[in-house]
Amino acid sequence: MIAQHLPALFLALGIFASGFLVLGPNILAVIGTSMAQGRRRGASLALGIGLGSGIWASLTVAGLATLMTAYAGAMIALKILGAAYLLWLAYKAFRSAARPDRAALHAAEEPTGGNMVLRGLAIQLTNPKAALHWIAIVAIGLGTDAPLQIGALLIGSATLLSILGHLAYAVTFSTGPVIAIYAKARRWIETGMGIFFTFAAFKLATSRS
Repeated sequence: MIAQHLPALFLALGIFASGFLVLGPNILAVIGTSMAQGRRRGASLALGIGLGSGIWASLTVAGLATLMTAYAGAMIALKILGAAYLLWLAYKAFRSAARPDRAALHAAEEPTGGNMVLRGLAIQLTNPKAALHWIAIVAIGLGTDAPLQIGALLIGSATLLSILGHLAYAVTFSTGPVIAIYAKARRWIETGMGIFFTFAAFKLATSRS
């Protein structure tokens, strides 16, 4: 039944959504573009990045299903790899929380000109860390006996979350005062994310399905 797989699906989507609280290259690109070039171009870049997330999700779900069919022990290896990546994200969040400033924010401004949707797609699809990210998410969201509907729900939900999450940054950071507000709470947010990613890594490594 689909219902028994929903908790794992919601956990995977929760981990994915929590990533929007820690500034990474994609989010920094959206923020920098929105501040420098306005909301419309920032939103277009966000749309491209979100669509790129959907492509990564689709490729990972399809590849994982094929791998599990061919090799029964593949899930164990993916769990180890996914847990290791989540621990790396935790380390990255803790390290970022310890930094005194966000000077990198302004270094992420995108050059003017060009199709921003295609640029967003390129940013996402050429990011080698995205593969590890999606292995971790899919390994949590899909068990060895998960039906196809769960995979489809994961792909659709993650794509929508990615688009909306990046759009939220484009809209928010095309206005001024929000940057200062985020800067005050940044350390607490990123420390919390480090703890959350550590818990997720433990959950993935010790899960039975």
